[in-house]
Amino acid sequence: MGDLFLVRHGETAWSRNGRHTGSTDVPLTEHGRDEARRLVPLIRSHRIGASFVSPLQRARETAELIGLHEPEVDADLREWDYGDYEGITTPEIQRERPGWFLFTDGVAPGPPEHPGESPEQVGERADRMLAKADAALANTEGCVVLVAHGHFLRVLTARRLGLPPSAGALFQLSTGTLGRLGTEHGRHVIAAWNIRPGA
Repeated sequence: MGDLFLVRHGETAWSRNGRHTGSTDVPLTEHGRDEARRLVPLIRSHRIGASFVSPLQRARETAELIGLHEPEVDADLREWDYGDYEGITTPEIQRERPGWFLFTDGVAPGPPEHPGESPEQVGERADRMLAKADAALANTEGCVVLVAHGHFLRVLTARRLGLPPSAGALFQLSTGTLGRLGTEHGRHVIAAWNIRPGA
């Protein structure tokens, strides 16, 4: 089977300011568009068998800018539902909850339209997405590309490696970067991580 490529969308105004951006559909900044364009040579150097993208515009625009043709939109790729922490930075949250850490503590419940997710719930979505990616890898030649969001892709990476969702904390993933998950001797491994060409 081919490898799994993970692309985090380019910068947004909220990601630049450290605001938790789950369901809020903010666009890329011009810098974020440049970040995406710099990934094109890395993407084009591989045969892409299938691609999937989050429904949020920052991910869809990134997919378009890196040259993916008609990726499948999949709601399982959306970002962590931050509940009542949507739009708030970590230091702001920690003023109310000292020592708070997303990957172990989860979020405060939000309104009905975005009630929040626990790390385990995000892990369940990641497992579903990995099953779909594996099905695509088994039925096509080439790699599979997932274009999505930082915290979700970190949890997905942890699950790919057989780790709990909280282990996503170990995998920093900047905006406009690429990660590559492959295999070695039949075991899942990180083949490349947090790659930003020309940076």
